[in-house]
Order: sequence, then structure tokens, then C-alpha cells
Amino acid sequence: MTPLNQVEGRAIPLGLKNVDTDVIIPAHWLKTTTREGMGRGAFESIRKDPDNLFDRAEFKGAPILIAGDNFGCGSSREHAAWALGDLGIRVVIAPSYSDIFSGNAVKNGILPVVLPQAAIDRLMEVAATDPVHVDLEHQTVTTQFQDRFTFEIDPFRKMCLIEGLDEISLTEKSDAAIGDYEKQLDAERPWMRPAA
Repeated sequence: MTPLNQVEGRAIPLGLKNVDTDVIIPAHWLKTTTREGMGRGAFESIRKDPDNLFDRAEFKGAPILIAGDNFGCGSSREHAAWALGDLGIRVVIAPSYSDIFSGNAVKNGILPVVLPQAAIDRLMEVAATDPVHVDLEHQTVTTQFQDRFTFEIDPFRKMCLIEGLDEISLTEKSDAAIGDYEKQLDAERPWMRPAA
């Protein structure tokens, strides 16, 4: 997973409430076993409109998405985070999230920032024309107009994002301890060793 500390760039001012995982990535895209190319299906129903935000030149490759309440509700599909990541989104800013989506986002290198609606409204206004800066280490969202919003994040999730650790790399960090434990277990219980 690519580490995430600071993200700056254009933010897609979506602002919609109750965007469920079927809107983020429709069910017919779930047949794939790879994350690559999932961005093509992201927000497919919204992108049918030729003037949609996602395909406008000024928001192409935008690393930040600003959404409304209850973002990522619906099913628990991890594909929603895969699709956002493949679209290039590293940060979603919203007043609230589905718990499952929030967990899936972090496990896939996407920071879910929770801010009050007043901050969302201001960021939506700025995002229409100017970039937004997100600093995970200092837990702030800022703009060039002196706006500064602070957010909370679970320390473990913060550490995982900053260090770029998914569940596999977290396990690999304990490789030496796991090996030591297995050696100790072999010495204490030799009858449990597989037959040669």
C-alpha cells in the first residue's frame, strides 16, 4: 500500500448524501478479482451524464472527493474502495461514513476525513475553483484562503496510512516474532512438527 501523509490537489465537489456502494461501483463490476480498471466503473450511473464532475477536465485525476452524509452506505463490498483508489482518489471528506466503508477505505490506502457540514460547505465552494490540502500527520484540511479544519482519526488507522501498511504488511512486520514463537513451539512440543 502506498503511504499517505499529505495530499494536495483538486477536490471533486460531489456533495451528495447517502452515496451507497452500488453508486460507487455497480454490482455488475464485482465479477473481477483484480483492482485494476475498477475506476472505469466508478460512479457509472453519475458519469452517464456527459457533464458529470468526474469527467470534467479540471477534476481529471483529482486525489480528493468531497461528499455528503453517510458516504459508502449499502453493501460491504471492498470493490468500492478499489474503484475509488483506481480512480486516483486518496482522500474522501464527508460528515459521516458507513463503518464498513470507512474500514475498507483505510485498508486500501484511502483516508476518510470526517468534518462538520459547515466545513464541507466551505470546501465545496473552494473546490469549484481551487485546490485543497490534507495533512494526515497534523490532521488538518486547509485551503489557500486560510481555511483550516481539524479532524480526528484512530491512531492505529493513522499509523497504517502513514506507513503504508495493509493487513499483510502488518503481519510481515511481526515476521521475526512469529518465527521466534514457532521455534519455541517446536522446542517445547516436538510431536507437533510435521513428519519429514
